[in-house]
Amino acid sequence: MELMTQGREVPDLRVEFEGTADCIGRARDRAADFLSALARTRPPTGATCRDDILLAVSELVTNAVRHAPGPLTVCLRPAPDGVEVTVGDTSTVVPRPRPPDLATGTGGFGWPLVRQVSIDVRVLTRPDGKEIRALLPW
Repeated sequence: MELMTQGREVPDLRVEFEGTADCIGRARDRAADFLSALARTRPPTGATCRDDILLAVSELVTNAVRHAPGPLTVCLRPAPDGVEVTVGDTSTVVPRPRPPDLATGTGGFGWPLVRQVSIDVRVLTRPDGKEIRALLPW
């Protein structure tokens, strides 16, 4: 885990994972630690801010594990309007909404949830993958 200070009261968080299923909970735990530190100097503005950010981290990392082979990176940083969550992975495929599938449990819920709880979501493609950046209220 790498914390990048850049002169901020709370360092940015950047963590690299191997992209296996067990990294989903570990990413959420690292994000929770980051948010606890941030709350000491900058309390959240709403009752659901923390849970919404942790939900976004969980869903974005889950999607990366499911759809992108190999390593992934999770970054969180304070932003003027909230907290920016970035997940980078090895797939160049841009997420798209699909009908949720309750019968087979194959998903379809995560991407709409991330978009619903976020102020803004952007997908940046690279030759070796993509980054999804979500700005969430804090």
